[in-house]
Amino acid sequence: MRGEICLQRCAAWALWGLLALFGSSWPTFADDGKSLTGMLLVAGDDVEDSDFTDAVVLVLNNLGPAPAGVIINKPMQVGVSQLFPKLKRLENSHDKVYFGGPVEFGTVWFLFRASTQPEHAVRACDGVYLSADPELLLKLLNRAKPMDGLRIFVGHSGWAPGQLEEEIAHGDWALKRAEPNTIFNGNSEHPWPSPSQAPKSST
Repeated sequence: MRGEICLQRCAAWALWGLLALFGSSWPTFADDGKSLTGMLLVAGDDVEDSDFTDAVVLVLNNLGPAPAGVIINKPMQVGVSQLFPKLKRLENSHDKVYFGGPVEFGTVWFLFRASTQPEHAVRACDGVYLSADPELLLKLLNRAKPMDGLRIFVGHSGWAPGQLEEEIAHGDWALKRAEPNTIFNGNSEHPWPSPSQAPKSST
């Protein structure tokens, strides 16, 4: 039990550190003109990396030299309200920060719904956009319903060139169409860390 509490506190302090760094801890996206393609990867039973156990990953093809994205179904123990204590609109929010993946855990990403594509965001699928712009995030959090159609992630998921194709061919992942309702519903969430990853209590 003490190990789990320590893990939660460490995660909270790590995320506070991200906000203190704000300008340097936000990823940048590739801008090579490639047409954006988003899909969902559903982890199979034999996926080797424990970070991806039971994971559903929204993966895009133009965030860098190889596919990258965020795990959409692994909420952490840290609440969004803990990251923004001065935002009164978040006081009663129960929304959690999500584990986006094991790559660059010090980066912050967010998915949100919008009728039109705003500046500093890329289209993930119909009506859903991905961004890492802190000013845009604060603008969304200051809405009347700040967490409506919004999820915040720490870290992301990525593959070397050709790696994801090999894993799909091996049967590690099933492919699904990325749709807004699938991304934002919470009916099949698997909290991070999973029981197998959480530290054992010393008592």
